[in-house]
Amino acid sequence: MHRNVIFYKTEDGKCPVKDFLDSLPGKAAQKVTWVLKLLEDLNMIPSSYFKKLIGSEEIWECRIQFGSNAYRIFCFFTANSMVVLTHGFIKKSQKAPRNEIERAEAYRKDFLKRRGKI
Repeated sequence: MHRNVIFYKTEDGKCPVKDFLDSLPGKAAQKVTWVLKLLEDLNMIPSSYFKKLIGSEEIWECRIQFGSNAYRIFCFFTANSMVVLTHGFIKKSQKAPRNEIERAEAYRKDFLKRRGKI
């Protein structure tokens, strides 16, 4: 099984997930990259690394723990099993912040609309 993982880009060409990755210290970025590789290569990804967000519109989260930080990258699937990474953030509370979920949902709608799927 190989999933195709791509980065979402806004209409004006910004890439929120790339900006997030670029902001991480080296070792944290390596761990994030390793988890994203699991997403590409494994049939069944352990829920400690990947799970669907309850109460969201098809938004999933990649979960990366490094040192005392919890990193999250939100994503969604397209019809052909492509995984589109929307953006990342450092998680500071138990629940994923509603505004981050809404941001991922807005990016998903935009992506699908520009792909002609809505």
